[in-house]
Amino acid sequence: MISYLKGLDDCFSGFRMIFKPGARKFVIVPLMINTGLFSAAIYIISQYVDSWLESLLPGWLAWLTWLIWPLFFVTILLLVFYSFTLVANLIAAPFNSLLAGRVEMNLTGQQPVNINAEKILSLAFARLAVRSVGAEVHKIFYFLIWLIPLCAVTLTPVINIIAPFCWFVFATWSLTLEYTEYPLANRGLLFSEVRQYNRENRMRTLGLGTGIFILTSIPFVNFLAMPVAVAGATILTTKTSNQ
Repeated sequence: MISYLKGLDDCFSGFRMIFKPGARKFVIVPLMINTGLFSAAIYIISQYVDSWLESLLPGWLAWLTWLIWPLFFVTILLLVFYSFTLVANLIAAPFNSLLAGRVEMNLTGQQPVNINAEKILSLAFARLAVRSVGAEVHKIFYFLIWLIPLCAVTLTPVINIIAPFCWFVFATWSLTLEYTEYPLANRGLLFSEVRQYNRENRMRTLGLGTGIFILTSIPFVNFLAMPVAVAGATILTTKTSNQ
């Protein structure tokens, strides 16, 4: 439990790191991407959530609407915000890698060997962009494999009562993998090694994922969720590497 709380603290500590000298310039692009996509997500939810809820709730369970409606509402929020998070991370991946490198440099005084946060307009950045976007595509395919049974649970009457819990666990774990991959990939780790790292530090990284989930789920606060999550994940991986 202590490790889980440390992971939460790592996440929220990201707020102060993104305003440190040298890090702010790498926050601008992810912040703009997040603001645009989450504004779209909030608009879509406000326009379509009622009709989606009606289609998910079977008529014979109408008498339980008061209990089931909040569960399905949470499920829809998870689906929409999680989907937009994946898109935002795909677009911002190279800049998130640079931000992770800068935060690590502020924490340790040393820059990761696989990244140069000072050469944005260079061939090195082009290689970083290709590597980062490729890693995002790899992660998306990994997450899609798990989305199939989750969607089946969500659309199956009666069983779908547990869907919000399943989505929460999935979102927390996948957000953990998503953001710890940036600082760990900067050190040369492959995605399979990132998954192994998270399994070995399960409680602390799940605490991080829970914090990111909270930030992502709060309207307007979620505009800052991406850079804060990158910084928080870098703090966590730096601390655990030094233990």
